Amino acid sequence: MLSLPSVPCMSKPALRTPEFVILFSLVTSITALTIDAILPALRQIGEALAVADPRDTQLIVSFFILGMVFGDLIFGPLSDAIGRKNAIQTGLLIFVAGTIVSMAATSLEQMLLGRVIQGIGVSGPKIASRALIRDLYEGRAMARIMSFIFMVFILTPMLAPALGQAVLLIADWPAIFLLFLLLAAIVAPWLGLRQPETLAPERRIRVSVSALLNNGALIVRHAKVMAYTLAAGLMFGALLLYLSTAQALFFDLYRIADLFPLYFAVLASGVGLSSYANGRLVMRYGMHRLSVIALLGMIGFGGALLGVALLNGGVPSFIAFMALCFGMFSCIGILFSNLNAMAMENLGRVAGLGASLVSSISSLVAVIVAVAVGRFYDQTVVPLTAGFILAGLLSLALVLGARHSTAGDI
Repeated sequence: MLSLPSVPCMSKPALRTPEFVILFSLVTSITALTIDAILPALRQIGEALAVADPRDTQLIVSFFILGMVFGDLIFGPLSDAIGRKNAIQTGLLIFVAGTIVSMAATSLEQMLLGRVIQGIGVSGPKIASRALIRDLYEGRAMARIMSFIFMVFILTPMLAPALGQAVLLIADWPAIFLLFLLLAAIVAPWLGLRQPETLAPERRIRVSVSALLNNGALIVRHAKVMAYTLAAGLMFGALLLYLSTAQALFFDLYRIADLFPLYFAVLASGVGLSSYANGRLVMRYGMHRLSVIALLGMIGFGGALLGVALLNGGVPSFIAFMALCFGMFSCIGILFSNLNAMAMENLGRVAGLGASLVSSISSLVAVIVAVAVGRFYDQTVVPLTAGFILAGLLSLALVLGARHSTAGDI
């Protein structure tokens, strides 16, 4: 049974915490569903759109994140200016438009355009909901609520490939995009009817180019915020690298196709379980200590997988691959909520813009990592594992350096 802090009262009665967790798990799950449900269909999409180089299908995942880079810059200030709920609903409308473009794609270029639009739109729910949570919680309490939301939300990547695979049994790949439209149709009215606005009119910040530049400069120059943001981006990049190559890895290395959603779900469960554990442990041990332990664990598991792979021509046994990847993903489950919470901790006065820049910069870092390392995919696990180890080492240096920063709240 979840034991969570109560949501403070707003101008209207606030949601009870369990409903709040479920609603915002669905809101944030739009991102994961849009990425993971199409993974089983990447080969089919590549064939349907006549993609010459199979590695180019990785861009269908990466361009969605690229759209988020731009969307995140828009929706942070917008959520500060028009309120969190309005920003979420606006993003959902743009997301629906991008989904329709992707559904109708007849070329890779049109598909990528739709994915960019989807990424821009999904930034509304992602960024504004994060700022809304920051309006209600802070410090370790925020890390805790984000952990529980992330725990429920993680069911989406566990189930999404299976949903996509099920759709492919009865229809072609465009039908998968109907799942995205259905989720948007559920979330929009639920949010509109049940969740009170958390940003009072007198606290809203009018969109001003000069103010955005000034506040943005304060955030970007904040050493602690940027260290945690870059670390979060590296972790996201490692995960995005896996998501972009997972379907190819399972098929090329182990000839797994129909059971891909099952094994994908097993690995995703490591993220969910560790996120749940983090929600319990963070109040006692703190975000920094848990993050350092998780980074050391990720580097250790990655090093073991790389060693086993190099001893076996780049292809470890399936059991070793699953066990060591499960360990790495369990570490990521601890890192995601803590790194993002620590990045947001000093940004109370500019939570919307702060969430915007933190997410945009981390997404840009993730795209760079995933696209750059993904091009080295050679039908072995070596590029994937090397990417995880490098991301872990750089993130560890950033987190340890941030600990010694004396920068205060903005």
